[in-house]
Amino acid sequence: MGEPDELTSLEVYNTVWPHDAVTIEAVHSFRDSACDYIDYLVREDGAVLGSGAGAIFAYRARRVVALITVLAGRRRHGAGTALYEAISRWASERGARELEVSVSGNDPESLSFARRRGFTEERRQVGLVLSLAGVSPRQVQPPAGIEIVTWAQRPELARGMYEVDLETHPDIPGFEDVALEPFEDWMAHTMQRPTDSPDATFIALAGEDVVGFAKLSLTAPTAAGHSITAVKRAWRGRGIAGALKATEINWALANGYTELHTSNEERNAPIKRLNARLGYRPGIARIYLVGPLIGELSR
Repeated sequence: MGEPDELTSLEVYNTVWPHDAVTIEAVHSFRDSACDYIDYLVREDGAVLGSGAGAIFAYRARRVVALITVLAGRRRHGAGTALYEAISRWASERGARELEVSVSGNDPESLSFARRRGFTEERRQVGLVLSLAGVSPRQVQPPAGIEIVTWAQRPELARGMYEVDLETHPDIPGFEDVALEPFEDWMAHTMQRPTDSPDATFIALAGEDVVGFAKLSLTAPTAAGHSITAVKRAWRGRGIAGALKATEINWALANGYTELHTSNEERNAPIKRLNARLGYRPGIARIYLVGPLIGELSR
């Protein structure tokens, strides 16, 4: 897909997901973090009905993450089914056996579309928003013996962050059985995307040991997203995650951002409590469902 079609596809996505709108740089980050990627537009008589994308990631090579978006006024014209069929064919050619799709929590029509085709809910992320209008910088109070630095200040700490992610990734609800990529791939796909910045990546140090880190994803001109907040198990419950998040809030304020976005898996009680204390307010949920390739339905 060329740049004009990419921008058209992005316009469709941002129209359907206005509360989660992203930039073209975020699209490229998503694409570049995948092992394989495809995107589509559906037109009828020259009018765009919808767009779709499929991505395969190293951590689940038999699953395709699919984004299928159809404009509200263009539904029931077969665009969703056409995108489902196209992504299914592409996935089957690459040995995938299932699709993961996401549906907005305020879009019962799309949820019904997925469930009628055999998709079942795997996890639910509750969207959260912190408006920075009128917010004063937070006091950052890491526990005794903990220092917070940016990755830009200490670029050699990348391996330490990877070790933190290795330990903490299985603790994310829904990802218990997902293995992290090797270090070099993790760097390319998680830490060095166009929406990532070493200045907006914060590391908690105990001496020279990395015990936690947090990273903002700069996916929109005025809104940043919390991409990762991870603390080693032995260091949890001491206020490190709160200090990292307060540091992120202060960075966003200093750099002209008006909102911070994040999401919590409903089963992740500790981070839900932390975000509530920091003033985040519930937004719109994103429901993740897993189901068959369209060719599997008749088997």
